[in-house]
Amino acid sequence: MAKQTCPRVLIVAGSDSSGGAGIQADIKTCAAFGVYSATAITAITAQNTVGVQRVETLAPDMVAAQMRSVLSDIGADVIKIGMLANREIIEAVAEVIASDAEDITVVLDPVMVATSGDKLLENAAVNALKDMLLPLADVITPNIDETETLTGIRPIDVDGMIKAGVRLMEMGAYAALMKGGHLETKSITDVLVAPDGNHIMSAPRIYSKHTHGTGCTLASAVASLLAQGAPLEIAVREAREFVFEAIRTAPKLGKGSGPLNHGLGATETKQEPANNPFAALKDLQT
Repeated sequence: MAKQTCPRVLIVAGSDSSGGAGIQADIKTCAAFGVYSATAITAITAQNTVGVQRVETLAPDMVAAQMRSVLSDIGADVIKIGMLANREIIEAVAEVIASDAEDITVVLDPVMVATSGDKLLENAAVNALKDMLLPLADVITPNIDETETLTGIRPIDVDGMIKAGVRLMEMGAYAALMKGGHLETKSITDVLVAPDGNHIMSAPRIYSKHTHGTGCTLASAVASLLAQGAPLEIAVREAREFVFEAIRTAPKLGKGSGPLNHGLGATETKQEPANNPFAALKDLQT
């Protein structure tokens, strides 16, 4: 049997009809990094840049069947988890990972609310996510609101993000990428809280309303780089650069919060022309 050479990501998430977030954003992001993506769809949404109009969830056993079908044939180097919708789907996904994917890296984006503010996770499912999936996550990528829901801590600064990240690790996650985009600051500061230390990363804020799908895109970029063998800190740093450039060059579609530019070639994130805001990226380790 030939050695597997193509990096593979199995995406478990919901479909976004507008193409800016969810499965669609995940697939585009993986493609930008030259990674093969397979999918297990958890829900179908009717949504656009203004909001979510309708959600239909799939049967939990169908979600599990999709995962097992992919894992038994194509396989995966990383499983990226996004929208799960309800407790039953969370239970099904956790069971498949525990039984069929114990050695596969898991990137968990705890999707609870869309960029538009529409709820994407039932309240009753939050405890299931904490109890069943969080302990299976190699890295979890919550925003400020999701952090508060999961830990009871609402960070207002870097120290608060570190405290909440440590709490998530105590709850079972191996590492936590604490996203600070919702903080009202002039720069965007994220903190990777990991066993080897706290990695603080900041960059100038890009003032744009076109941020639909940023969380999905960041998590999928991290997953893609991990699938290629990058260390976690490097994966996070390069994924952040990709997302910031995708926001900066967003196509400005729709009447509301528009999608990012997922059409970037992965090599473009390596470029640092004079007008590239990533020249100012600072990475500190504490």
